[in-house]
Amino acid sequence: MGRAEAIVTLTPLDPDEAMQQGAVAQALIAQLGAVVLGQPDALRDAVAALVARGHVLLEGVPGTAKTLLVRSLGLALGLEFRRIQFTPDLMPSDITGVNLLSGQGGAFNFRPGPIFGDLVLGDEINRAPAKTQAALLEAMQERRVTVDGTSHPLPDGFTVFATQNPIEFEGTYPLPEAELDRFMVKVLVGYPEQDIEQGILDRVLEGFEADLPDSYGIARVADRDVLGRLRQTCRRVRVEPSLVRYLVAVVRATRNAPVLTLGASPRGSVSLLKMAQASALLDGRSYVVPDDVKALAPAVLRHRIAVAPELELEGVTQDAALKGIIEKIDVPR
Repeated sequence: MGRAEAIVTLTPLDPDEAMQQGAVAQALIAQLGAVVLGQPDALRDAVAALVARGHVLLEGVPGTAKTLLVRSLGLALGLEFRRIQFTPDLMPSDITGVNLLSGQGGAFNFRPGPIFGDLVLGDEINRAPAKTQAALLEAMQERRVTVDGTSHPLPDGFTVFATQNPIEFEGTYPLPEAELDRFMVKVLVGYPEQDIEQGILDRVLEGFEADLPDSYGIARVADRDVLGRLRQTCRRVRVEPSLVRYLVAVVRATRNAPVLTLGASPRGSVSLLKMAQASALLDGRSYVVPDDVKALAPAVLRHRIAVAPELELEGVTQDAALKGIIEKIDVPR
């Protein structure tokens, strides 16, 4: 006897609804931009990934507002913010939680770890060894953790924002490929321009303190229900078959490009599709265009590929390699 399988059909998104939901997302980005100065691309990619239900890897040198970005996002959405400081001696149970023996009847009670939050900041994730980093894998993929054989679901809004210092800094470990692949995007956070840095100092003179959220001046523009609607709406953004073929061609081209020794996985294709839908929604569109795919390919794929060692020595970056690959692929009309 055959097994009956349910087929979920999503209703195409109405243009008016797309504009309404896009305005909500833009209001969120505007609130963040008033606090995290000079990082418009990073803010947009982070919000798009959150709407697409993806995890975010933020890479940059210390002091470039990576933690501030995530904390501000939690304030603007009214979500529970948790922070985990990764260190070389951090144990997996320090992240997921433990079963503790209670005084009554000798029963074990589960004490949740800091992973049980809406926005979970894994600060300096590449300072912990692989065993501890691996504790995030199940949580990021299945949105649940298993402790002593018992599975515990994570909150609906659960999203990991991990910060990483560039690998050449002392005391860091390279992230395993399996863990990197769980991040929907890798967002690069660089130094601000001179006028922006002066603006940061002006804000400090006006009373801003990074450790005092009340000084941020952030207004809550949404909540978990609004975020849930944004996520549902994102899934209904239309993607034409020609664009699906284009997206697949971009990802598959990374697997046989001479400049790369490692191409993107099928999870990369899924992530690029969902991010393209989120980007369209942020622009108030009910449909994806080729520019959505081209613009997001670096953020979605840069951590999923490896440049050939001899070219890497010559200074070829992942982004440069991706640009060359994408330029050779015909764009649908």
